[in-house]
Amino acid sequence: MNFDEYRSYDAVGLAELVARGAVSAGELVETAAARMAKVNPQINAVTQDLTASARAAEPVNGPFAGVPFLLKDLGASHAGTPTTRGSRLFAHDVAAADSALVRLYKAAGLAIIGKTNTPELGLWPVTESELLGPCRNPWDLSRTSGGSSGGAAAAVAAGIVPAAHASDGGGSIRIPASCCGLFGFKPSRGRVSFAPAGEGWAGASINHAVTRSVRDSAALLDAVCAPQPGDPYFLPPPQVAFAEAARRAPGRLRIAFTTAALQASALDPECEAAVLETARLCESLGHAVEEARVPGDASAMQAAAGVVIAASVASELDAEAERRGRAIEEGELEPLTVSTYRRGQTVAGPAYVRALAALHAYARAEAQLFETYDVLLLSTLGQPAIPLGWLFEARGKVGERLGQFMPNTQPFNITGQPAMTAPLAWSRSGLPIGMQFVARMGEEGLLFSLAGQLEQARPWFDKAPPL
Repeated sequence: MNFDEYRSYDAVGLAELVARGAVSAGELVETAAARMAKVNPQINAVTQDLTASARAAEPVNGPFAGVPFLLKDLGASHAGTPTTRGSRLFAHDVAAADSALVRLYKAAGLAIIGKTNTPELGLWPVTESELLGPCRNPWDLSRTSGGSSGGAAAAVAAGIVPAAHASDGGGSIRIPASCCGLFGFKPSRGRVSFAPAGEGWAGASINHAVTRSVRDSAALLDAVCAPQPGDPYFLPPPQVAFAEAARRAPGRLRIAFTTAALQASALDPECEAAVLETARLCESLGHAVEEARVPGDASAMQAAAGVVIAASVASELDAEAERRGRAIEEGELEPLTVSTYRRGQTVAGPAYVRALAALHAYARAEAQLFETYDVLLLSTLGQPAIPLGWLFEARGKVGERLGQFMPNTQPFNITGQPAMTAPLAWSRSGLPIGMQFVARMGEEGLLFSLAGQLEQARPWFDKAPPL
């Protein structure tokens, strides 16, 4: 199979070819490996090459049998390989066993051919760790692929694989998907198990994928939304498969939209214009669309999230120091990670509980919007993909620049609601601009139905970067 043919199919389509014998699983792995060898030196998306083990693996019959796939180097353990978390501290942390998610991926027949680049501990919306190096955007090599699933998004956009594992604690699926022109779906809290680990960032983090097609995202979620024994919370499997929901018309939805930047002063004008155009598109599809204000104190939420994340980082790093029997040394972590670590070590128990209460209060306030509306539409990012290094180059302005770049994703990690980004707009310079849609807790099926409709109305699958 040549690359042009390979890229013309999504993961579901490739699996169908394998199932009817039109192509072998081995051919797909070799095509993906050849593409990776050709483009990865330019983008630095794949940081561990596992094609040898994929070639040697026993074939598995599943809905994605033979389809090449990548794991993010954070949030998913693959037996016998390091999970570096983008950090020198964990560079040799070899997993003894597969995590539940990876077992489910393998049971679905996916051929895991590598692991993808991520910032240190997944803390940033750009992928520029000192250990793994910067990951570049296939649409413009001078710009970020986003983060923290930047390697996953760059690899899919570049055509190495049709879909890749990603995780999202503050926007880390939706941000890179928006930067790289992909479909990115963050499921509801409890939809995908973190077993055998506990929750991430007090329930803000969730695993799923970045994909080129809507149906791939839906079918992948069908394959892995299986509660595991001992999960602290979970959602039951859907009554209608997500893949089926993606094929169904959504009906007439009540859609609220806002051009606000929830955690900054304003959107970039091109992002604002894209929201307005997408609102008109939704209206043309028969939905009831009107502008609305998103309730809740975003500033208080952001401050509380900072406490919870810092404390979570401190807990993770203190546990590593205890495990190895010595303190973490200077140079094992990046300076900004050290700052987060030190801050987290100062968080007392009562302060942590108060921060959780503030997050829950924000979620209750924001939920009021969905008493009136089915879906919220807003820009995924505050601006298109930023230049590499921009976030960190101005000393003392990292927080301000974070808000300018990612003002609209973190709120829905805090509420736990499902949220997706679709590449429905493009900047004058040719960069993708993702549009974000949010639904009530547990209503992934509704979002997939809307996504399928939008994909038909404004197709993006054949748009490819000039890499």
